[in-house]
This record gives sequence, structure tokens and C-alpha cells, in this order.
Amino acid sequence: MPTPFHLFYIHGFNSSPQSAKARILGEAVASMPGVQLHVPGLPYDPQRSIDILKSAVEACLPQPVGLVGSSMGGFYGTWLAEHYDLPLVLVNPAIRPYELLKDYLGINENLYTGERYEFTEQHIDVLRQLDVPVITRPQRYFLLTQTADEVLDYRQGVEKFAASQQTVEPGGSHGFDHFERHLPAIFSFFNITSE
Repeated sequence: MPTPFHLFYIHGFNSSPQSAKARILGEAVASMPGVQLHVPGLPYDPQRSIDILKSAVEACLPQPVGLVGSSMGGFYGTWLAEHYDLPLVLVNPAIRPYELLKDYLGINENLYTGERYEFTEQHIDVLRQLDVPVITRPQRYFLLTQTADEVLDYRQGVEKFAASQQTVEPGGSHGFDHFERHLPAIFSFFNITSE
């Protein structure tokens, strides 16, 4: 029995395991018998989110693990990649969410789950503590970003991961249009095949 490859999809802030990219990835790996996809549901609370992710990743180690992080998932994924020495594909990643999410302070609602919650300065402080200002081992990272992202400044990711493999597409959106086209490159980065 070959060792399974554990592929994690880490969704963004106010998203869920039912997001479009999670579904696309799930359909793709369904025909890959050696790959197990994990899509943890993450709450708005950054500390709870990182605790859930740490437990899930540690439960898979020392078997091989790869991470795909979208938006806030890219931020969490960077922390995990540095702490556990794991490969990470970043999709339109949030680089400084502690600045970006100041607009979300107060009462919010998750569009997928309908959950209402209060996002506070304390949550912003936790995000600051989770920040990885400078990455180590750039070859650990693969950045996928689109220039017309309406939520994030794509240039922040291009700059932070300047020494890493990158695909920068003109146009697109924060949801990353035509994500499925990049699955072969993602699987190649992780050295997994559909065989």
C-alpha cells in the first residue's frame, strides 16, 4: 500500500469547505487514489483556525503533506509551511490581513453558513502574531495570482514570494478565474500524478 499524500485546501476568511475552488480540487483528486484531500472548516477566529489546522496537519505527519491556501488560507498556509516545512501553493493570498480586515471590525455574517459573529481588535492582534514577515526556503512556495483581484493588492504577494515559482495572470478576480486550468501545475509542484 503506497503512502498517501495528504493535500490540504485552506479556504479564505468568511468562506467555507463548499467554496468553488475546494469543490474543483475535490473533483480532481477523486480520481487520484494516492491523494487524500482535507478541507477543514475554519471559523472567523484566527486562533481557533490555526489550532484546527495545526491539529489536522499533525495528525497526517510524518506522511507527506501539501497545502493549497486561498486568500486568508494563504496567510495561514504560510505559517504552517514555515513551522512544518511543507510545500504551499498560494492562490491570491492575503499578505497583511491584519490591515485588510480592519474594515470587518464589528458584526459580520458568513455568506456560506449564515453564522453571525463579531470580529474584534483582539482577532487583528492574533493575525499580527501569526505573520511571517520573511519566508525561508522560497522553493517551498508556488504563487498563483491574478492582477484584477478586487479584494487584495496582488503586488504584495508577488513581492513577498519574489524568489518563488509564480504564475501572474492579467485580469481575473479574487476568486481566481479558471482555477481548474492550473491543476496540472499544482499537482506537478507537489510531485503527485493522476496515475
